Amino acid sequence: MTSKDDAVAMHDVVVLGGGLAGLSLALQLKRRDPSIDVCVIERHQHPVREAAFKIGESTVEIGAWYFAEVLGLREHMQQDQIKKFGFRFFFSDRRSDIDRCTELGASGILPFPAWQLDRGRFENMLAQRVRDAGVHLHAGARVRSFDLNEGDAVGDCNGDSNAPSLHSVHYEDAAGGHALQARWLVDASGRAGLVKKKLGLARRNDHNANAVWFRIPARIDPHDWSEDPAWLDRCDPPERWRSTNHLCGPGYWVWLIPLASGAHSVGIVCDADTHPLDGMNTFDKTMTWLQQHQPRLAQALDGVEPLDFAFFRDFSYGCTQVFSANRWALTGEAGLFLDPFYSPGSDFIAISNSYIANLIAMDRAGEPFAAHAGVYEQLYFSFYESTLAMYQGQYGLFGDPRLMSLKVIWDYTYYWGVLGPLFCGGRIADLTVMARLKQELARAKALNFAMQDFLRAWHHASGDHADEAPRLLDQSSLPWFAELNRALADQLDAPAFLQRMRDNIARLEALAIELRNEARVQQVQLPQDLAIDGLLAQPAQAPADRERLLDEPWYARAAAGRCVTAQASS
Repeated sequence: MTSKDDAVAMHDVVVLGGGLAGLSLALQLKRRDPSIDVCVIERHQHPVREAAFKIGESTVEIGAWYFAEVLGLREHMQQDQIKKFGFRFFFSDRRSDIDRCTELGASGILPFPAWQLDRGRFENMLAQRVRDAGVHLHAGARVRSFDLNEGDAVGDCNGDSNAPSLHSVHYEDAAGGHALQARWLVDASGRAGLVKKKLGLARRNDHNANAVWFRIPARIDPHDWSEDPAWLDRCDPPERWRSTNHLCGPGYWVWLIPLASGAHSVGIVCDADTHPLDGMNTFDKTMTWLQQHQPRLAQALDGVEPLDFAFFRDFSYGCTQVFSANRWALTGEAGLFLDPFYSPGSDFIAISNSYIANLIAMDRAGEPFAAHAGVYEQLYFSFYESTLAMYQGQYGLFGDPRLMSLKVIWDYTYYWGVLGPLFCGGRIADLTVMARLKQELARAKALNFAMQDFLRAWHHASGDHADEAPRLLDQSSLPWFAELNRALADQLDAPAFLQRMRDNIARLEALAIELRNEARVQQVQLPQDLAIDGLLAQPAQAPADRERLLDEPWYARAAAGRCVTAQASS
């Protein structure tokens, strides 16, 4: 768009914030429609620092697919970032012998790729890509004020007298103050939440957790912590360091994420009541805490100078609105944030950006989009609620190797079987498919809520949470689980996709029945009014011909004192 007044620049879309969410959206818009005029206002100068820049360094399947396929960045991911060796969990609270703790992870790399991101390197690349695509990127600039058009949501941008007035933004950089107007305004300002604050859209949730983190200029390799040849060789390739490694204990987990710049990211995420932030809000306090709870990591960090140190208090929050028929939207942390566990941040950026890109495309095509904005928001909040349930009240399970291992399998069966296919299969904004799956998706969501309550009740009722025997709970040895991962890459026509989703949700229900029945076999004294019992119509004992999804080691029924590799029963 061209300006009638040289003092006021005119754009189709202005994005407030040029971090991961804002730059990704700008690139997505330009890839979809090269003629669109996009302006991004970012407070950091580029290039930014590598390694110690931002957290949110681990991708999972939705975010990985978004970056590699939707944004066309696969070559960068393969050449300039670290391919991830999945998630890996060690139940190692107060222990130095990590090779004698239960380990949950894959012994081999699963088919669907994900990557560890050096955020500074990644955002520098994104900034160059959007500039090359013709985006107006104003780096080193600060938004001083903005006004949203909350008037008529109908009209066009071709001079029609019925067209709505534009959003206006005033920002400042080294050259002075500037003004611009845009048909669409997208807030990607992160926790600054510019639009959310202006309109009073903030919403608290019931997940009270804190986080501290830092980066060190060295690689952390769990293989340096053992001399046991069998333990060292049971992963192929023998590169546990490429995983997002989790060191788990009651009420907390520690992340270890390698970065392509040679640094390693370390973070502690904890229930605020169990592990108060005041006990770890400096690097020295964090080291003291690690010496108590994860002594082997503390030993590895002894004498290392961190590149940075920061913390968040009560980091999780929601939002009452993210998409508006008045042509504004929120994406990334400008809208909501869940929890670093399972690395959902880039997933929700992928989903919200895709919805926003669809709304803008409909508007530019002259199509009515207000109803879609409402439905997309309902879907987005539903995905948020389903994922939030995996965290709320669940941090006690992190110190329970048996129940936490089952929870991870459940959570990933839900993620790879429901949320993942919707996005990676290109159906996240397909309202026809969504309508046809309405009952099944509602069933899956209800099962997930009920299973989170069930696992929490099982944990509280089971008493002793000691690690009965060191085990490798090998996800890659579960054929059905590995196939869920591989199948994320399948691009199916509508009938085949619908059948795939129904099959996945049927398997989710079968897993729920098996977990519920296992608790009864173990004679766990559970409350009588659990929602899972009302949802599952099957009898207390599954039919004899039902194929078990998990065998005895997954339920910690292996003989104590020996290391067991858990596999599928089939």
